[in-house]
Amino acid sequence: MGRRLLAWYRKHKRDLPWRRTKDPYRIWISEIMLQQTRVAAVLPYYARFLELFPDVQALARAPEHTLLAAWAGLGYYSRARNVQKAAKQIVELGEFPRTYSSLRELPGVGEYTAAAVASIAFGLPHAVMDGNVARVLSRVTAEGGDIRSERVRKRLRGLAQLLLDPKQPGDFNQALMELGATVCVPKRPLCETCPVRMHCEARKQGLEHQLPVRGAQGSADQREKKLLVIEKGGAVVFWQRTAESSRLAEFWELPEREQLPHAKVTGYAGVFRHTIVNTTYLVEVSRATLRSLPSGFRWLAKSSLQDIPVSTTAKKALAIYSRSK
Repeated sequence: MGRRLLAWYRKHKRDLPWRRTKDPYRIWISEIMLQQTRVAAVLPYYARFLELFPDVQALARAPEHTLLAAWAGLGYYSRARNVQKAAKQIVELGEFPRTYSSLRELPGVGEYTAAAVASIAFGLPHAVMDGNVARVLSRVTAEGGDIRSERVRKRLRGLAQLLLDPKQPGDFNQALMELGATVCVPKRPLCETCPVRMHCEARKQGLEHQLPVRGAQGSADQREKKLLVIEKGGAVVFWQRTAESSRLAEFWELPEREQLPHAKVTGYAGVFRHTIVNTTYLVEVSRATLRSLPSGFRWLAKSSLQDIPVSTTAKKALAIYSRSK
């Protein structure tokens, strides 16, 4: 299985920028960005991020607002703060951690990220376990248990480690992930093009569309939000979350209607949906005017918004507002 998988990977792997380097810093940044985020979404951010912060020293000394502005739109902003904490820790150490255990000590680095960086950057024999790998291995072994249970995840991690090619651990890990991302996909696996189909028990048993088994998740929470865009002289009214905020700390937001009850709504701009984890917001955007600016709000020049951390919700609302004018 291993030889076939590696041969397939060398021929069919996507040309991704983090696969063209052995620099542990660049590999680490890519892995942090890819946590719960699609490759297509990460690509433009990765290039811009490395232009701004080309090495761990530049990242460690960057002002937080500059870092958050560069990360804005990727979501899960604790990742950005953790990556800077880790950068400062690495600078204090004097070198990038080169072992799995030392990588695990960095803020924001869990089992998967440590294994990925250790294997890809340093050639260490640590198997990765992400959603793609779990799906591939659950089908290969016809695993009938709930893939979300720790018992099943532990069994699959052990299998991944057993299958790992110790001479090419980085390529092997990436090959398994690539297979899950491009061939052994969730709903309609492309079994006829799979390099390991002859080893797949799910395919032999006709279960490739039923596996993996996933336990029931709670239904998504749905909420409504009404945002106001108040513009004057090329500036827009915003408010800023506090540093202690549990979500999007220090990010700038557009005001909601209830925050400015004396604002005069002058027109409807549009509506959009925005999902954060298990909560889906139906966001209504309206144009409005305001006689005087209450405490806690600020006029921000539209030209400055790219240089400060603005929430994705606010960016989407401004885009809808611009199209409606």
